[in-house]
Amino acid sequence: MTDDVDKIMAVMTTAFDPVYGEAWNRRQVEDALKLGNCHYSLVEAHGHEPAEGESAAGFFLSRTGYEEEELLLLAVDPQYRTQGLGRCLLEKLRIGATSRGALRLLLEMRRGNPAETLYRNFGFYSIGERREYYRTANGDRLDAITFACDIR
Repeated sequence: MTDDVDKIMAVMTTAFDPVYGEAWNRRQVEDALKLGNCHYSLVEAHGHEPAEGESAAGFFLSRTGYEEEELLLLAVDPQYRTQGLGRCLLEKLRIGATSRGALRLLLEMRRGNPAETLYRNFGFYSIGERREYYRTANGDRLDAITFACDIR
């Protein structure tokens, strides 16, 4: 698992703008994966699982709850964006979540996140918002939007 966490951290470093503070640190990722109800998937540049020693182009991290799976993080290295890897990761999430008994997927993101188009095209729809929920590095407050996607 250490190799996989290294791959997750490498993608996270390139994918998340530090202004928004969305990236997790290594300890947060490792602790989540120890819980037993958190799952992840890695993809290389062509959408397949990376071979041992091969770098990842993207990943997701999710948490299973009763009949729901929450997408905690999804990231694609900027050099591999617009090649369908985000959708590939969402499909892997859907398949895994369905096998774990989930009826729907949930996620929360900051308003204005460019990934919103990806999520809406996959079938996510807004179910709520939290005003001024996130704080940027410079202190600005941003709204959070909660999305759901029915998978059964």
